[in-house]
Amino acid sequence: MRLNLATLGLGSNTRRHLAATATAALLALAPVAAQAQTPSIVVASTTSTEQSGLFGHILPQFRQAAGIDVKVVALGTGQALDIGRRGDADVVFVHDVAAEQKFVDEGYGVDHHKVMYNDFVLIGPKTDPAGTRGKDITAALQKVAAAKAEFVSRGDKSGTHAAELRYWKAAGVDDKGTGYKECGCGMGPALNMAASTGGYVLADRGTWLSFKNRAELAVLVEGDQRLFNQYGVMIVNPERHPHVKQAEAKKFVDWVVSPAGQEAIASYKIDGEQLFFPNAEK
Repeated sequence: MRLNLATLGLGSNTRRHLAATATAALLALAPVAAQAQTPSIVVASTTSTEQSGLFGHILPQFRQAAGIDVKVVALGTGQALDIGRRGDADVVFVHDVAAEQKFVDEGYGVDHHKVMYNDFVLIGPKTDPAGTRGKDITAALQKVAAAKAEFVSRGDKSGTHAAELRYWKAAGVDDKGTGYKECGCGMGPALNMAASTGGYVLADRGTWLSFKNRAELAVLVEGDQRLFNQYGVMIVNPERHPHVKQAEAKKFVDWVVSPAGQEAIASYKIDGEQLFFPNAEK
């Protein structure tokens, strides 16, 4: 039913005021309505993709291309996969190949793709008191343990933490020394702890390049083939969690492995240095 203000016996000035007020209210609500209609997805990912600034670079390009907003939940890879297992995300974007394959094999993930890679590096004091500098990550960790040097482990079941544990195992080190500390934290806080204590820490190169509080830290070990760091993306299985936004999630996965998405990843640089290298399957 349409309301006729004239039939209410109101004066013309009052009618004009009410009409203007109603128009202003409708205009104010318009952006809210438009925002409510914008589709969105939740991406559970690693702290390295968030803290390195990569998502801040590529997600606006995805939104422009697909008209879909992305909310990122940045945690360690293990926690991100757990979010996917619970169905609290639509997409998982992480970096632990073995854990990703287990996630798929258990029926939690579908449409799994390689996306990009970078590498891990061992960070430590420029003076390198444990004498780790070189290319061999296992030899470096043996020296850290022997020197009982300060070492900050993320200890958060992240992809970086999983890689660190693999390297300790490959080094044959059971006693990591009294300087070994687990922070249960993301990559940025772990680097901050290493900076404040003069300790060693394993980091992904992307987060290191974007890290500002370097103090006396430097890259000491790099170039070992074992330090290769692969990232993958997948949709949370909608057969297991029917509320997953499969159509929107697929658009994100398809875009991030497309030429446009791969170029967006490759174009992200800090001080002219590329942080991630696209390698989606052709």
